[in-house]
Amino acid sequence: MKKKKDSIIVPMDVKEVLLHACCAPCSSAIVEWMVAHGLHPTIFYYNPNIYPREEYDIRKDESKRHADSLGLPWIDGDYDHEQWLEQVSGLEGEPERGARCLRCFRLRLTVAAMQAKKLGLSCFTTTLASSRWKSIEQITQAGLEAQAAVPGTLFWAQNWRKGGLSDRRNQLLREYGFYNQQYCGCEFSMRKDAGDEK
Repeated sequence: MKKKKDSIIVPMDVKEVLLHACCAPCSSAIVEWMVAHGLHPTIFYYNPNIYPREEYDIRKDESKRHADSLGLPWIDGDYDHEQWLEQVSGLEGEPERGARCLRCFRLRLTVAAMQAKKLGLSCFTTTLASSRWKSIEQITQAGLEAQAAVPGTLFWAQNWRKGGLSDRRNQLLREYGFYNQQYCGCEFSMRKDAGDEK
């Protein structure tokens, strides 16, 4: 591993990376940091957890708008909410940061690893690790499990809240006028006890 400034550690020799993106606001500061440090991200929008479909489409369109504004490659993953519901079946009553979230992360990051391999990119990471509502430990666990499931890939485990990126995210949110969602994404995270915003 090679240390970069602002507490961000970049895997050695990585120049291109697949960035699994949950939304434009969470992607913005990470993408800006990557580009400023000579990395070339491909944004992969894969979030079958998001409910309802209208919410999914709004977040997807904002993610694409952001990528297009920077001239970055952007890939739309399949939206199959019914399959996602099957994957988390039995965990509907779990709290945020519980077993349902871990299973959700594992699914999404495994698909991200497969997409990275398909594109010939060895390294993948996720914007999920920028949200204060998410467990960094769960995201890291899910990413490493995805890495193990897809040989030839490397999960870049990084806390994307560090190095001033949380503050920069909020600045870019205002500058771009991004839609800023008020819940994680799935219908279970919409419950009042789940937290008010991402």
